[in-house]
Amino acid sequence: MTHLLPTTVVGSYPQPDWLVDRAMLGSRLPPRTRALEVWRVPANVLEQAQDDATVVAIRDMERAGIDIITDGEVRRESYSNRFATALEGMDLDNPGTALDRTGHPNPVPRVVGPIRRIRPVEVRDVTFLRANTDRPIKATLPGPFTMSQQAQDDHYHDEEALAMALAEAVNAEVRDLFAAGADVVQLDEPYLQARSEKAERFAIKAINRALEGITGTTALHTCFGYAHIVHSRPNGYPFLEQLAEVSANQISLESAQQKVDLSVLRSLRDKTLIVGVIDLADESPVEDVETIAVRIRNALEFVDAGRLILAPDCGMKYLPRRKAFEKLAVLARAAAKVRAEIGGGG
Repeated sequence: MTHLLPTTVVGSYPQPDWLVDRAMLGSRLPPRTRALEVWRVPANVLEQAQDDATVVAIRDMERAGIDIITDGEVRRESYSNRFATALEGMDLDNPGTALDRTGHPNPVPRVVGPIRRIRPVEVRDVTFLRANTDRPIKATLPGPFTMSQQAQDDHYHDEEALAMALAEAVNAEVRDLFAAGADVVQLDEPYLQARSEKAERFAIKAINRALEGITGTTALHTCFGYAHIVHSRPNGYPFLEQLAEVSANQISLESAQQKVDLSVLRSLRDKTLIVGVIDLADESPVEDVETIAVRIRNALEFVDAGRLILAPDCGMKYLPRRKAFEKLAVLARAAAKVRAEIGGGG
């Protein structure tokens, strides 16, 4: 970027009501298996409709003034299931069960054989995004640790072995996403916080295997879950300082909703930090510029401006589109305000 304090999104953006049944999507836990029933458009024209909706998301992010954009994850029923359910070794017709981060049972892919990535999953998504914007673009993938917690393992019978097999599949996909034109590839690992004791045992090893040999800019996002779904949230991160050991260049975290003590950022001095400064709770208003500017200044107490990127707390898919757009526009204006204060360029 040519200026300090660039803005980005974590990944998702609201899908249009004409594309998905948003009431159905919002009334259930994020699906781990396929959930084709949420799509309003017939299968024979679904990809075309998803292309059109992706352009809408791209243009909204551009109009809002976001510097590093995604495709809004418009083609996904959840952040993780599009990739996880495309892997060989997953039985989708006879799903298993696993507890989600709120402690509720959820249908999940059942691992019945060796995990293998048999084809690129998101390459067309990145190619389409690259062809429709001249801004830097970010592609997002579920991380291997989180996917290992969102499956029933009837093959490896060893969570670490499953995570490492998933990491190999992610590694192959990351390579292809950079080749397709991604400027940043981000791994989403919310379960680092929900399963912190297991994360201590093997998450760093799995994440580093997923990023092994990668030379492009990589990010790792960790959070407490969608604000629409997870309402009981700790004030601090049980598994954050350990991320100094991952090979990702950037660490993305939420902070606005539960007012995280950002002094923890001092433990990640070798990383660029993507800090969430936009609250995505259902009841949250569209913040004013000064409210966001205060959050940015607070982050700057603990991280140099040259290592700080600004974002919403998490994905925005559950917000109404108008509200999501207005929050992004305020984010961009607040970043510009603080940038001017510190003399950070255009």
